[in-house]
Amino acid sequence: MKRRTFLTNGGKIGMTLAVSSVLPSRGFAAMMPSELTSLSAIDLSIAIRGKHISCVEVMQAYLERIHRYNGVYNAIISLQSDDDLVKQALEADKELARGTYRGWMHGMPHAVKDLTAVKGIRYTSGSLLYSDRIAERDSAMVARIRNAGAIFIGKTNTPEFGLGSQSYNPVFGATGCAYNPELTSGGSSGGAGCGLATQMLPVADGSDMMGSLRNPGAFNNVIGYRPSTNVMSGRDPSQRSLSVSGPMGRNTADTIEFLKTIAVQDVGENFSPAKLSGLKIGWLGDLDGYFATEPGVLNLCENSLGTVRDAGSTIDNVSPKFNPENLWFCWTTLRHLGRSNMKRFYDDPATRDKLKPDLVWEIEQSQILTEGDRARANAIRGEWYRELDRLFLDYDFLAIPSAQVFPYPKSMAWPTEIDGRQMDTYHRWMEIVILASLGGIPVINVPVGFDELGRPMGMQVMANFGQDKKVLEFGLAYDQITDFLQHRPEMVG
Repeated sequence: MKRRTFLTNGGKIGMTLAVSSVLPSRGFAAMMPSELTSLSAIDLSIAIRGKHISCVEVMQAYLERIHRYNGVYNAIISLQSDDDLVKQALEADKELARGTYRGWMHGMPHAVKDLTAVKGIRYTSGSLLYSDRIAERDSAMVARIRNAGAIFIGKTNTPEFGLGSQSYNPVFGATGCAYNPELTSGGSSGGAGCGLATQMLPVADGSDMMGSLRNPGAFNNVIGYRPSTNVMSGRDPSQRSLSVSGPMGRNTADTIEFLKTIAVQDVGENFSPAKLSGLKIGWLGDLDGYFATEPGVLNLCENSLGTVRDAGSTIDNVSPKFNPENLWFCWTTLRHLGRSNMKRFYDDPATRDKLKPDLVWEIEQSQILTEGDRARANAIRGEWYRELDRLFLDYDFLAIPSAQVFPYPKSMAWPTEIDGRQMDTYHRWMEIVILASLGGIPVINVPVGFDELGRPMGMQVMANFGQDKKVLEFGLAYDQITDFLQHRPEMVG
């Protein structure tokens, strides 16, 4: 394929993103495969549409990188055959030659979190119960991604049924952190976060109940975005689910473009970086010592907020007028009740032994909760909505760390203590994310840098329900004033 030197001076996809994006100044013919995979998703899309590079060349570059590194990081699972993927890429090139353009992801490789069905691809949910299951049809979200032109290369790893913020399971094993594969990538979208950060994927999808987009975003130094719940469901705002799907990207602009693809509800057009001058941000910190945090986590977040302050924002320490223990009761009650539909696996001796102990515990907890517990939990949640409304009358955003610990050894299921404080459940160490989850509000993980061991950390920045564009435009502005996303991992092959 004849390729021209390609320069961008606006970096817009479909004229919807007012965000600059600059490609290398030399021709694509001189680029190595590793350089092709380092392009942002938006720049890659522009290059494909302009026929400056072929879909086959893109696919070959990504497959080369996956074959070189995935054996160490274990981010991509159920990888499809090279021959079939290259054949699909060739067909995508033929479509372009005929003048058929399917969408901004035309010919781009994509792998879906293994909690989601992609027709014809293994669909295990990380469980031995489904280790041989092949999806018979696409999920609704996958259909939207396919319609945008993506080629599905496989899946991304996740813990069993997405439970826990550590992506390991008995089918595929554990996924390593992009910056140190001996550490965890987080979860439950850990394969997505690692695959993105290691440049084995241009963008990634995930789902988030208890930080599952934010925690792997923080642990892999990428953007993870949990939308307002109705953005992905289309439901009435009063029906806020605990879990929601969402996008991840190597920068906020890519994350926005992918969100537009997978969202049910329109999230807006013409995104531009927020004006940081005059913004008011409430810093929640560790809620006056309520959350145990590993030393260094708060410092990195506060240093990063200092950069935002220097850009003209006001940063105030703030504490909700709310008992956090009530939030924990609310959270665990509603979460456990959501496991009652899995009791059939618990009751069947043939399947019970194949369930992870954490899931067995949650199912057991679901059986001892009462209607009174449910009513109290829902009442607390309603009170929390009102407290968030009050806080967002005074502040544009609230900020808090994305995790209470740095990435830890992937051989360890979960941290049993933080800075000398014991964790009483397998998910207590991620309690810091439930403030946004219970509110169903939009929240973005932005990177805040690395500790002295080179371990990444991130910070949650959230706004009130429905203010997704506001949060994402903050992310665009934050990308401009920080350089954390430019610190890519040194790969281990």
